[in-house]
Amino acid sequence: MSTEGGTRAVVAALLANTGIAVSKFVAFAVTGSSSMLSEAIHSVADSLNQVLLLIGGKRSTREADEMYQFGYGRIRYVYGFMVAIVLFIIGGLYSVYEGWHKVHEPHEMHDVGIALGVLIVAVILETFSIRTAIKEANKAKGERTLKQFIQDARQPELPVILLEDLGALVGLLFALFGVSMAAVTHDGRWDGLGAIAIGLLLIVIAIVLVREMASMLVGESALPEEVDAVRAALTSAPLVDRLIHLRTLHVGPDALLVAAKIGVTADKTAIDIAAGIDEAESILRAAVPTAEYVFIEPDIYRA
Repeated sequence: MSTEGGTRAVVAALLANTGIAVSKFVAFAVTGSSSMLSEAIHSVADSLNQVLLLIGGKRSTREADEMYQFGYGRIRYVYGFMVAIVLFIIGGLYSVYEGWHKVHEPHEMHDVGIALGVLIVAVILETFSIRTAIKEANKAKGERTLKQFIQDARQPELPVILLEDLGALVGLLFALFGVSMAAVTHDGRWDGLGAIAIGLLLIVIAIVLVREMASMLVGESALPEEVDAVRAALTSAPLVDRLIHLRTLHVGPDALLVAAKIGVTADKTAIDIAAGIDEAESILRAAVPTAEYVFIEPDIYRA
């Protein structure tokens, strides 16, 4: 998946959410709607999250050094994990609290038309944002469904933005329902229920993100098609008689560590083996450009 594509999706979402957040806070100040406040907090959380993703992307480009010899690529996972926590605490828990408060102490809303207008405009803007994210995801997901793409992606930005934008659209529908029902029934508890629904939605999305980011932080292997490409490249090298075992690890979203033990015939000299390993590495890097760190151990193959 293209890192540039993920960055484009993050920037598009940031611009949309910043404008949406301002309009929602204005609407809340006028209407007093809890659903509107929950949506405003949601947009602030999303905007903060996109800033975190951009910072993580920037910091991950630093060159490897003595302390971090495999580079800083995995710091993007750290910032992705922080995004999930922010979404859970600021977006989810606060929205549930605000909605619960409104259900127990309902009050009539004012200027409902303003709230509905802001929500409809927000739906339009969020649609443009998620359209950009889906467009970039389609370039990278291949034959996978979007669900499989979110589970398998090794770059955190696009899965985070896809889930955030999806949550934002569904949350806006909850807010529209809560505000509309409160206006029709003159019962402010509907507004509170809308806020609770938004909060629960954000908590679910945050839990999914925590699970995915934690898996990346622990260390995921290459995707199955990448492993097949690595295996094919190594076994095609003239030196390699057998591929005894293979291990892969993403040390960053765009950097793969490959460790392989290869079997060579007993007649090979040390010079032959050294030259053959160099050739195998060249073949591998040409076939799998993300294979940044390659370690090949030769051994006499024994059936």
